[in-house]
Amino acid sequence: MAFSLFRKAPKFWERRGPTSLILWPLSWLYGCVLRLRKLIADLDLTRSQPAPVPIIIVGNIRVGGTGKTPIVIALAERLSRLGWKPGIISRGYGSASQTSPMQVSSDSDPSLAGDEPVLIAKRTHNQFPLWVFPKRQQSIRALLKHSPEVDVIISDDGLQHRGLVRWPAREGGRDIEFVVRDARGEGNRFLLPAGPLREPATRGRDATLLTGAPKNSKSGILDEYFLGRRAFTLGAHLDTPYQLVNQANTQSLTQIAEQYLPKNIAMVAGLGNPQRFFDDLAKHGVSGKHYPLPDHVDYTPEFFKGIHTQCILITEKDAVKCTGINDERIWVVPMSLQLPDNLVEWLQSILQRPDPYRYNL
Repeated sequence: MAFSLFRKAPKFWERRGPTSLILWPLSWLYGCVLRLRKLIADLDLTRSQPAPVPIIIVGNIRVGGTGKTPIVIALAERLSRLGWKPGIISRGYGSASQTSPMQVSSDSDPSLAGDEPVLIAKRTHNQFPLWVFPKRQQSIRALLKHSPEVDVIISDDGLQHRGLVRWPAREGGRDIEFVVRDARGEGNRFLLPAGPLREPATRGRDATLLTGAPKNSKSGILDEYFLGRRAFTLGAHLDTPYQLVNQANTQSLTQIAEQYLPKNIAMVAGLGNPQRFFDDLAKHGVSGKHYPLPDHVDYTPEFFKGIHTQCILITEKDAVKCTGINDERIWVVPMSLQLPDNLVEWLQSILQRPDPYRYNL
């Protein structure tokens, strides 16, 4: 991805100042490239074909994680309980060397398939067909060829992928574009590299999914960003931690807080927004030393040996890259999301629409 050097969000992205203003001309050029790409997509010069099943895109306009992966998991599990047969596609961070789509399972190598797809497979116990490849159209074809029973596809990210043809629900179609937003909001609202946005905050979307109340909003979600737009707040909660080397061994966050002094607890998170993990632990009374790391970081036994504490708490996303690490101090903290009923009802009403391409192409 362009500007991938920003694996850790710089502080100047959060508010406008001298650095962001100096970089603004580059943001303007980036915006021109986006408009050109949109024009080419609108002209449909490549004659891309839409998928024969509805597509649900769970993405963000801000660089860095906003909580998309837990939403993909929650959507697939909820739709499955309602009788749908979901499939999942992802770009797969680390899969750039691939020459064809790859099916992912819980024992796939995260360095090839990506940490997030492997996490999805683990959390869902390989219940859903999951394919990764940078070119999502090819992933869709491979998925449907291998699993023809799939009747809805969830794309982990892909809002900016012009090759992923869709007819959005807001335009009468049955494909759905979700923009995921966390407590950081849109920062200084500049495009890359002066700000954190992949595309303008005014981007069209079918709905916004909130994984954290904006810090600058007294009402939680009712700011100018949401005027006239559909938005849903998702309830996230931390589940019972389990020991990395023995998943059957569990203890609650309350037990951890009572058993260890803060100086003997370390919290490690390689996420787009690691502070959210630390804040969620603090809400459960767990405090300690913070180790915020870049998104998709790799781990080694030597890294953890350098942490001199009695208890190390990590995220599930980090845990999929630690399978070869034998350290009894490491505890994995799962996170789950609750989808509100009104979101699921609206989602069903869109997916049940007739195929618009059948009558318009």
